Amino acid sequence: MPDNGAAEVKSAPTTTNGAAAETRRQRMRVLISALGMLPVLLILCIGFHFLSEGRFFTGQNLGIVLQQAAVNTVLAAGMTFVILTGGIDLSVGSILAASAMAGLTLSKLPELGMLWLPASVLTGLGFGIVNGALIALLRLPPFIVTLGSLTAVRGLARLLGADTTVFNPSIPYAFIGNGSLTLVPGVASIPWLSVIALLVIVISWLVLRRTVLGVHIYAVGGNESAARLAGIKVWAVLIFVYGISGLFAGLGGAMQAARLYAANGLQLGQSYELDAITAVILGGTSFVGGIGSIWGTLVGALIIAVLSNGLILVGVSDIWQYVIKGLVIIGAVALDRYRLQGSART
Repeated sequence: MPDNGAAEVKSAPTTTNGAAAETRRQRMRVLISALGMLPVLLILCIGFHFLSEGRFFTGQNLGIVLQQAAVNTVLAAGMTFVILTGGIDLSVGSILAASAMAGLTLSKLPELGMLWLPASVLTGLGFGIVNGALIALLRLPPFIVTLGSLTAVRGLARLLGADTTVFNPSIPYAFIGNGSLTLVPGVASIPWLSVIALLVIVISWLVLRRTVLGVHIYAVGGNESAARLAGIKVWAVLIFVYGISGLFAGLGGAMQAARLYAANGLQLGQSYELDAITAVILGGTSFVGGIGSIWGTLVGALIIAVLSNGLILVGVSDIWQYVIKGLVIIGAVALDRYRLQGSART
């Protein structure tokens, strides 16, 4: 007769080894998920430092990178709220331009000039709420609504400045665009634009991870029908996320106006929505909604800024910069699809 006891003893180590291997795979997946695209960011920084003969890791250049990343970080933070619900906002670049034009125009009025900053932010909020209402209350597709807004709001931005560039070299609060916050006198400082962007990221994280509203946003993105059956006011959540996207776009417009002392309704904010979407997807937020992290979005925005800055440092032509950025966008979508397939397998 076969010795069943011996067979059981022999199979036990095999089962144990299989469980241990599965545990290691689970831990590796958790580690990869936690790190996200941070290793890619570090590799890009180190690579461009050597390719540019040591010019990347200088105080001046790092300050430029942080400034370049700031506005996109703010836009991408708002885009994260929208994409977490399974939506999209193609109008943020146009809203940024219209908000900057509204703010700069107001800043030239002596009695109202100090109100230009809140005016810019509120202009963006207004456009965002309109987008959200059309999507939430009329059940129109987000892609179509925001595509229409991209064109319509761009036209309004041009009308606000009579289709010319608006200048104001004495704009109030200009320090937020070109000044720096001193951390160590004479040694270290950080651009105010970066401080604002970091505050936006922290506030967004608190809303998404420490409030009931944040839970509802993830729930709507995970399964809108189930969220509605659970008693979540889906329409209110959608209006909120598009309102936040518009508000952050308005803030981005104010940041650009303070940095440039000028705005042009035709050119300002062109293609900014693509950079924001790319940053969000690179950061791990899924196009289908319900999955994502605001800190990942910050890493994605830094990757785009480092890529743009590094390509200039190594002498890549403007034409090839567009080609490479386009490939990065395609790669971001492919990465999102790969992550979804990996989630389905597990």
